[in-house]
Amino acid sequence: MLPNNSIVNNVYLGSDGLVAHAKQNNTLIDCSTVSPGVEEKISKTAIRHQVNFLDAPVSGGVKGAAAGTLSFLVGGDPQVLETNKDLFQAMGKNIFHCGGSGSGQVAKICNNLILGVSMVVLSEALHLGGRLGLDPKVLSAVINSSSGRSWSSETYNPVPGIMAGVPSSSEYAGGFATKLMVKDMMLALEEAQRCGAALPTGAIATEMYRTLAERMGQKDFSSVFLHIQSISK
Repeated sequence: MLPNNSIVNNVYLGSDGLVAHAKQNNTLIDCSTVSPGVEEKISKTAIRHQVNFLDAPVSGGVKGAAAGTLSFLVGGDPQVLETNKDLFQAMGKNIFHCGGSGSGQVAKICNNLILGVSMVVLSEALHLGGRLGLDPKVLSAVINSSSGRSWSSETYNPVPGIMAGVPSSSEYAGGFATKLMVKDMMLALEEAQRCGAALPTGAIATEMYRTLAERMGQKDFSSVFLHIQSISK
């Protein structure tokens, strides 16, 4: 997994890149999260070299990787996916064929847009409840038994001390860095601008993460809870 468009493009399509050195009928699989257009370009170049290519970003986080329960969101030739399915199944629990080249990235960008926004609003709700005197453990239990529950509330609570084994209980170390969440949210905004889709809530959440990343870019993105605390009166 590589961190951004430029690096992925260079690794695959550079003069000394993977596509140039791959043998005929080899399969290249990219699990990075980047722009769909980058993967489409790599795929077209790979086809000209008679090389197979799949974009296969993942969802499930560090816990999913350790447990072998990742979801792979795959774009590309379904026959190539079928041929390599054992490889994906060795690392993950769910393998989705999303469509043609780049479609795996579309699915990942949309998923992470939800993740980023939902963590912000969960942090706001838990902060509000705390300010109004409600125990965050009690409020978290209510949320997880009610219509407000989400992946973040159930498995990734942003309030320190509420849930064991998550970044918020380890000073927000590890997990998914805020700077990477900024990158993924920006990918969503860029694709939205390209196709004319309005993302008003996504834009607001992105600015919050951008501000947070200036101070805590390496900390887990759930540290947005601290940002919300810091801007409160």
